[in-house]
Amino acid sequence: MKNFLATLVGLIVASLTVYIFETLLGHALFPLPEGANPMDMEWIKNNMDQIPTGSKIFVVIGHFMGIVAGMFVAGLISKTSLIPAYIVGGLMLLATFFNILMLPKELWFTLSDGLLVIVGFFLGKSLAKKQITT
Repeated sequence: MKNFLATLVGLIVASLTVYIFETLLGHALFPLPEGANPMDMEWIKNNMDQIPTGSKIFVVIGHFMGIVAGMFVAGLISKTSLIPAYIVGGLMLLATFFNILMLPKELWFTLSDGLLVIVGFFLGKSLAKKQITT
């Protein structure tokens, strides 16, 4: 039961972290153009060139920080297994790569997002592993 809770809370923390960086900070510091609808995937696909670069950078930071925070919290709660952290990390990797494939992006955005979530996975694994007591 504890590992299930660790996984669930880890996913919630990861999602909230992404939301904070991507939406609260990114959109506040680098507002989307007038009439933008960030919840409409078609609008995003057709108007990616209008989204400020700073906002895109916050998306990359959010994905990186989300996977690290989620895996860390999963390890912190579980204390006995890395499986919850792996589940959180795996789902966040899948979500990020799905996002990369679904939305047309500049090469720098695609590469940095993909590479940083992989780095984030290994950093999150390392932080979660330090929470495991044997």
